[in-house]
Amino acid sequence: MKLGANSVLFGGYDMETAFRNIKAAGYDGIELSAIDNMSEHLVISKWESLAGTIKDLSKKYDLELLAMEQPNQDPVIMETAMQAAVEIGIPLINCGPGGKSGDEASLQERIDSLGKLSLMAEKYGVTLCVKAHVGAAIFDTPSTLKALEAIDSPAFGLDMDPSHIHRSGENPVEAISSVISRIKHVHIRDCKGREQGPGKPENQANGRGDIDLIGYIRVLHENGYTGPVDFEVIGAKDYSLEQCCIIAAETRGHMQACLQACGAR
Repeated sequence: MKLGANSVLFGGYDMETAFRNIKAAGYDGIELSAIDNMSEHLVISKWESLAGTIKDLSKKYDLELLAMEQPNQDPVIMETAMQAAVEIGIPLINCGPGGKSGDEASLQERIDSLGKLSLMAEKYGVTLCVKAHVGAAIFDTPSTLKALEAIDSPAFGLDMDPSHIHRSGENPVEAISSVISRIKHVHIRDCKGREQGPGKPENQANGRGDIDLIGYIRVLHENGYTGPVDFEVIGAKDYSLEQCCIIAAETRGHMQACLQACGAR
């Protein structure tokens, strides 16, 4: 497995600060944040002027470009994101499901949208992933399975995030088995309790919450998953650089220990 961190953790700082400190924390790669209002990193509307800088930073800090998080399913925005991914060399785009939990019409609408975007991803040669998200149309394992069964494109996969599965009332370790064949990306973080939000950024650090992340990574390893595992923290835009670095480094150590515990490293 490749250990990465989403640059949104350093959303209050420039892109080079994110690269430099994610590398210093020991990660193998980076997931670039293209999330409006949470960062000014890979700004999709300005991607052509940023592409060269991103490629240079990847080489300078020896960080593999593992993924991009661009949550908007608007086809124009997503096609622009895919064009950026191809030029920059980012193989995978993670997006949010959108829609409303428990609403079959909303779920079908999201499945239709993701199906069309998956065909677009095939054209561009990139992978599009979606994750279950608390409050959205795809929010737990059953709704995830409905989407996976409906969309059979080779360019479509699951971004498995244990924090959302945990907050939907499930056990993330047990939930993996039914979806493992379609997992192409993992967003990882911890959380305390089962509230709708993920909690304070420091409590999203792996090992600080209630999720069995050692068991989670063990099941991924036992099932042969070798893709990206990207640490994602939201809400730290106003945090000091020291706080962001502590969260990144603490989690990297926990991730490495998990991999060692299950024989993956």
